[in-house]
Amino acid sequence: MGIQKDTVKFNVGGRIFQTTATTIANAGRDSFFGALFDDNWDLRRQQQPNSRQEFFIDRNPDCFAVLLDLLRTGDLYIPSNVPERLLCREAMFYGLTDHVRSAKWGPFDGNRLKLSRSVTGRAPGDGTAIRAGPDGGCCVAHGSMVHVFDWMLEEHPPINLDYQRVNDIGWINAENVLISACERLGKGDGGMGLFSSSTGDLRHKFNVVHDNQIKSFTAGALGFSPDYKIFASCKGRSNEYGIGVWDQVTGKQMDFFYESPGWSLGDADKLQWLNASNCLLVATLFPRKDNCYISLLDFREKRMVWSWSDIGAPLTIDEKRVQDAIAMEECNSICVVNEYDDLGFIDLRVNGGSVRWSSRSRLLKGKMPDEPCYPKLALHNEQLFSSMNDCISVFCGPDWVLTSRLRRSYGGSICNFSIGGDRLFALHSEENVFDVWETPPLPVI
Repeated sequence: MGIQKDTVKFNVGGRIFQTTATTIANAGRDSFFGALFDDNWDLRRQQQPNSRQEFFIDRNPDCFAVLLDLLRTGDLYIPSNVPERLLCREAMFYGLTDHVRSAKWGPFDGNRLKLSRSVTGRAPGDGTAIRAGPDGGCCVAHGSMVHVFDWMLEEHPPINLDYQRVNDIGWINAENVLISACERLGKGDGGMGLFSSSTGDLRHKFNVVHDNQIKSFTAGALGFSPDYKIFASCKGRSNEYGIGVWDQVTGKQMDFFYESPGWSLGDADKLQWLNASNCLLVATLFPRKDNCYISLLDFREKRMVWSWSDIGAPLTIDEKRVQDAIAMEECNSICVVNEYDDLGFIDLRVNGGSVRWSSRSRLLKGKMPDEPCYPKLALHNEQLFSSMNDCISVFCGPDWVLTSRLRRSYGGSICNFSIGGDRLFALHSEENVFDVWETPPLPVI
């Protein structure tokens, strides 16, 4: 890499900046500045042997000064005369968006999260789902509308499904959002569509084929696998109850796992792909059904390889209905939570085993809010998260000990939350507001 005496000059909008090749190399090969270096990270010289090493860039010099200082020190200081929106736009031009994000918030750690801001929308408090994007943005479902926010939390044109209720949302990448929706009787619509996150335009509509005919259907919970497969719970008018599989690249249906009698797949609340076992977790939970059904599906063998249900299980005071579930492959277990916000664990090595409720993981007890929400679970970086009322609890370690809580008083109970892009987003039920939690960056030494 270039040494300190290997200096380079930039003329940015008429202002001269002088720095070293080492500093510019911090931008990375994929940045605007990557073309200035050869394969050995030595600065390319201009063809004239005696020419000054100066490059002209017709961009904003104030923003360039901030970004250059970021490359020098790793610290981000935005003076009052530089609008943050403008700086982010310039960072995108130079390919330094990841550098700016890393300087604004650090790697995700549930025990160090701080409330960054709360975002209020225009719709009433009827939000059903929030999903974190891979780049730090998010999308929020309100009835038949999906509101999309980029990582700067600027709202893009909303996606309107014309009175089709949105059931779930998923990010394919930072540019594309997948939406599942209810079928409208007599309309032949519903199902699942791929939309542009920036414009809201429909890019692809996914079909279910049954008996060589395209069928209208209601799509529910969504899931994704690393090999670019899309999974969705499906309900049709004929026998199309089960889990559909589509190729993320081509959009074509690849498979369909039909629901067996006495079980529930088409009404699933949650789908989760398990990398180690190459199976799909399918959970249908209370109150969507009177009973709870959790299963692992192996699409290679087209069979259910593990299952659990509370059918026939006596309900005691401390063991109410399971209301969310998440697989923990490293622990060979599935974590569940009931309406009393107690955590429980089901052994994946035993088919149809009982729930081991953990009294040490009992969540915060207190006055119930006027409109309580069903608890939700998430697993991220070996940390377990569980929402309860207006609070999110964080559990760590082999015994899943409660280590911290995230709470604020505005907006009512948390109806949904999501983790991604090194941020946690929490959607409140009583007001149309969601909170953004970030891990502060470590101090630059």
